This record gives sequence, structure tokens and C-alpha cells, in this order.
Amino acid sequence: MQKSLLIDPDKCTSCLQCEMACSFEHEGSFNPARSRIKIFEFEHGKRSVPYTCTQCAEAWCLHACPVEALVRNPDTGAVEVRDEVCVGCKVCTIACPFGTVNYNPDTGKVVKCDLCGGDPECAKACPTDAIVYVDSAWTGFDRMKQWARQTDTRPMAGA
Repeated sequence: MQKSLLIDPDKCTSCLQCEMACSFEHEGSFNPARSRIKIFEFEHGKRSVPYTCTQCAEAWCLHACPVEALVRNPDTGAVEVRDEVCVGCKVCTIACPFGTVNYNPDTGKVVKCDLCGGDPECAKACPTDAIVYVDSAWTGFDRMKQWARQTDTRPMAGA
């Protein structure tokens, strides 16, 4: 069974624990700037949204890599960077429509979420369960229906 990160922005308090856990796991230091997950704040900090690679089924980054440095882990489903192959050309960063593949100028390689080998530190560190690691078969359909009921779909006046 493959699993995915499920992010609930309504539960995020912008504590940055996920960023700290990720940077420590991958870089050995508590440095949110080196995290593979980011907290974006909207409305001047009134709303916080954790954001990271969604491990797309049709991973454009993987297909764009000219040296095949990106591979899908058969156990976790994560698209991972093989550092020994990556030449730092950054084509994958351009191919990713979500901006979740980043270039590390210190190493000359790209970095992205790899789900921590199937045990994501960001999810373990989140004190509010805004980030949880769940079965990938769960689609979130009920949440989408709930959101759709709350959304005003009436035509705009004069439109």
C-alpha cells in the first residue's frame, strides 16, 4: 500500500515544526530555508498552508531530466533525486508546475521531498495533524464535496 502526505491547511498554525524536522532530517541542521516543505502564509499571516511535492502520478520533473537522475521509489512512490547522477542542470525545476523541485547552490544538485523513505518527518513533527501520512487510495472526495457546498457558484452580477 502506497501512502501520501495529506495536508489540511485549516489545522496549520504556522509553527514551522515541519520545516525544522525536514531540514534536520535532510541537512543535519534546523534551518527552514533548507526544508523541502514550506509554509506559505496568505492574507498577512491569517492563513497558513504547508506545501511540498505531491509526488505526481505523471511526474513532469522525472520525464524532463536529461540524465535520468530522478527515479520513482517503488516502495514509497516518491520521486527521488539520485545525487550521484544529477548534474544540476535545473531542467526538472522548470518542468515542475508547482515549484517544489529546488536547486541547492551549495551542492550543485536539486532537492525535493522524498517522503523520508516512507516515514516523513514533517508529518511526525506536526503537532496539529495538519500534515498526515495516509493511504494513497484515499481520494479526499468527501472533503471536495464539502468544499464545493461552501463555495459560491452563482454567476457574478452583470456577467
